[in-house]
Amino acid sequence: MIEDISKAKRFARTIITDIVLYNKSKVEEGIKSDNIFEILDEDIQMGRKLFEERVNTDVIDKKIFDKTLIDILIAKYGGKVDSDIW
Repeated sequence: MIEDISKAKRFARTIITDIVLYNKSKVEEGIKSDNIFEILDEDIQMGRKLFEERVNTDVIDKKIFDKTLIDILIAKYGGKVDSDIW
């Protein structure tokens, strides 16, 4: 069980990066259409479940997963896709 904040953040980044790598076309489509979270909902929920199973969320805030999700999906990849919104 992960109880170290830096390890929890790293684990969240790993999960979300894998989601992006395995769903590049969905990510591009979702950013262009402004429905990225709907398109990736199933993958995001599976990733969140994995995070919560391996990280002690009594010690580490589970919002870390969501913050990392925004940082990677929108901040990192959103700027690389032609979109009127992002």
